[in-house]
Amino acid sequence: MNEEQETEWVEAQKIVVGEDLVAAAQQQLAFLAAVDRRRWLYDGHMLERAIHRYKACWLPLLAKHTESGFPEGPLVVPLDCEWIWHCHRLNPVQYKKDCEEVFGRILDNKNVLSSLQAKSKEEAAEMWAKLYPEEPFELEYASLSSDKSFDMYSGAAGSIKYDLVSAVKRQSSFYYQVSKPTMRDPRFLKAAVARYKGFLYLIKRNQDSSMKRFCVPTYDVDVMWHSHQLHPLSYCNDMKQLLGRILEHDDTDSDRSKGQKLDVSFSETTKQYEDTFGLRYWRAGAMYRGSLPSPLTEIPYFPINNIKNETNTKKSQMELPLPRSLFVEVLLEIVGVKNLPDGQKGNLFVSFSKKQPDLFFSGGGTLGILSETGNRHVAGFECEPTGELVLALMSNNGTSHKATSRPAKTIGTTSISLQELLNADSNLSMEKWFELNTNTRNLDSAPICLRVAVSSTVPVPAPLVLNMSRSNPLSLRTCFFPLGGGGHQVSSWTRFEDDNGKEVISLHIRNARKDVHRNNSVLKEILGITRLSRKPRILAEHAENEWILKDTNFSINTNIKPSHDGSLLGLKGDHQIKLYWGKKLEYERKCCKEHREGACMTVVEFSTENPYGKALALFDLKSRYIKVDEEWFVLPGIVLAYIITTLFQKEQERFFTPTDEDVKEVISPNDEAGENISKVTITDSSVPVEIVTVGVASTAITKKSSHGHENVSSNANSGGCGGGCGSGCGGGLMKTEESGGCGGGCGGGCGGGCGSMKTDGSGGCGGGCGGGCGSMKTDRSGGCGGGCGGGCGSNMKSSHSGGCGGGCGGGCGGCGVMVTPSGANVVTHQDLVSA
Repeated sequence: MNEEQETEWVEAQKIVVGEDLVAAAQQQLAFLAAVDRRRWLYDGHMLERAIHRYKACWLPLLAKHTESGFPEGPLVVPLDCEWIWHCHRLNPVQYKKDCEEVFGRILDNKNVLSSLQAKSKEEAAEMWAKLYPEEPFELEYASLSSDKSFDMYSGAAGSIKYDLVSAVKRQSSFYYQVSKPTMRDPRFLKAAVARYKGFLYLIKRNQDSSMKRFCVPTYDVDVMWHSHQLHPLSYCNDMKQLLGRILEHDDTDSDRSKGQKLDVSFSETTKQYEDTFGLRYWRAGAMYRGSLPSPLTEIPYFPINNIKNETNTKKSQMELPLPRSLFVEVLLEIVGVKNLPDGQKGNLFVSFSKKQPDLFFSGGGTLGILSETGNRHVAGFECEPTGELVLALMSNNGTSHKATSRPAKTIGTTSISLQELLNADSNLSMEKWFELNTNTRNLDSAPICLRVAVSSTVPVPAPLVLNMSRSNPLSLRTCFFPLGGGGHQVSSWTRFEDDNGKEVISLHIRNARKDVHRNNSVLKEILGITRLSRKPRILAEHAENEWILKDTNFSINTNIKPSHDGSLLGLKGDHQIKLYWGKKLEYERKCCKEHREGACMTVVEFSTENPYGKALALFDLKSRYIKVDEEWFVLPGIVLAYIITTLFQKEQERFFTPTDEDVKEVISPNDEAGENISKVTITDSSVPVEIVTVGVASTAITKKSSHGHENVSSNANSGGCGGGCGSGCGGGLMKTEESGGCGGGCGGGCGGGCGSMKTDGSGGCGGGCGGGCGSMKTDRSGGCGGGCGGGCGSNMKSSHSGGCGGGCGGGCGGCGVMVTPSGANVVTHQDLVSA
């Protein structure tokens, strides 16, 4: 940030906002979470009923309340009416027009409480009942539709012509984009207010210079913009003072494809923001997350007992030696370099690594320097929130990475303290000059410095990933976890180990005794033993067709009868838990739906807090690992995974019998456990091309796909995996100078291919007509989902187009990180190892 940019930023911070936007944002996010637990308000007859109640009941009541001051104290708005009111206010120009036409003034939210904030709703409900005796105060899912027409202020319903159904549908995906824990952190929100003022300042500058430009917010800025609009009078007054008019909020455009309005406008907004303020526009935790996961059900689960599940779960008497770890998501960019001696100028790049061992970040990567290359290179990775990131300025002293094989020279190093980045006084980001430590510095010369931009999310608990292995040799054609009474079962145990290879627990199944109450059927028991206590404990008992988990109030019937909702099995107990084949909800792949998922099962909990389901765990029966996201479910999850393998004995023989393809595969549990655990960085064009796995120490990159192509390919003339006209879909990384990449080319598999590629000339991953989804980089043509009719996937990069989407629409504001256009590449590790 130079002196002129600093002055611009100071001026931007002088913009007056008449509300506490941090508090307003926190209230908004809590409200959106409550609405998301009532998704029947997103569509259908319940939405239509809510809109009718909003127009005919709430707005007239609000008008009466603001006009006469009746009743005493604040007015409480029913949640369904508040949701429609929320969406109406997010079109501030239309809301003002509707209010003035029907009621003669803007209806504000002053002295109005959300039903979530109200300590008591009895007084409000009583007043509601007097005015609308046949209409309930709260609209519940089980409420019957009513044909009753409201007499009082009936003109309001007919006079408001704004399409509220469409407005609600546009906003229904917004909460998913802003539901991560970082978005609720006060430090993050405080910085978001400052960035929002910078966003408004750009709009004012454009207006003052008569420049027509559609400015596109990142999601942290958009949360603040929404929070401001939810206070109609303050927003109108603030905007008139700043702009002389009410700033419109256009959320109607959701086309994120290359060359479209959102794409182009986000690129322009990014450039203007960074040129004006000298600060990065991207920010960890504020970027587009991709499309919503596919729902498992449209019918919410309503437990009979509303007591929180945690209070009903027995605490296990078996203590597990579990690794306790946190992780953060980090975005890193090298913005500039200064004070370089003439003799050290050349082909420069920066390597980054972690000084201390890290569970999630191993190895490192390289980045180009924006001021040197003119191209943006941003690395995204996960790591533990401790220690230091080490940056080294390197030079290979060559004109082209293809023309030299000499090792790169280290000019100097510096480090970034993650504790400093995350401490209580920080805003989870920093951008400043870092002085390099060098061995050749002349005392009379200025120190060489790197300008580094880095931001982080708040630390969150890491999911637990455990590997399953047998402690004794066992034939691959024998059932992996035998149920029968063979002699080997007495001495065979199954170990569950953490990522460091340390045993967490070992399980063993045995025949116990005959049950005289169950026709002398043989009882089976599952024993568990840990390194903390070598005394075995009985964790589950089986009789007839049911397993009962001793410590957890769970039981599971082993008769597999697929349910109407697609679940294979269900657990009985204090929690409503079901098992689904494949990767669902949070584990769902972001690439093409046809991608083969392997032998995976998702464990999903349905509860009051998550009536539409929350993924608790993922079992991979082929790679033999489990991933558990909730600590209370670790032991039940381990026992359940152990049981599940006994229910698919025929499948196991296929899964655990090696094939020619399996021999070539080396898959880390982290790779299949989640798409965001690992990232792969391809170095930029100024250095030798190399693949650096960030997050996994050793993983086989090259393996055969289901289409018989090598997933990692280098070809100067033809398409990669799934390449060529009318080709199929396959994962992988590919590089080429001329033609379509994975799924690329004309047709590209009709919505073609997932994976990663780089090219200097033509369509990328899923590029060409009917483009698909995934991650890519290109200098000229279709990006992620690019080309005619292209879709939208996760990360992308292009020197001419925006990131994966952006702007208002589909949740107003989502923008993808425009990572490393034209030079480096950042793709998910899943793109490389997908089967």
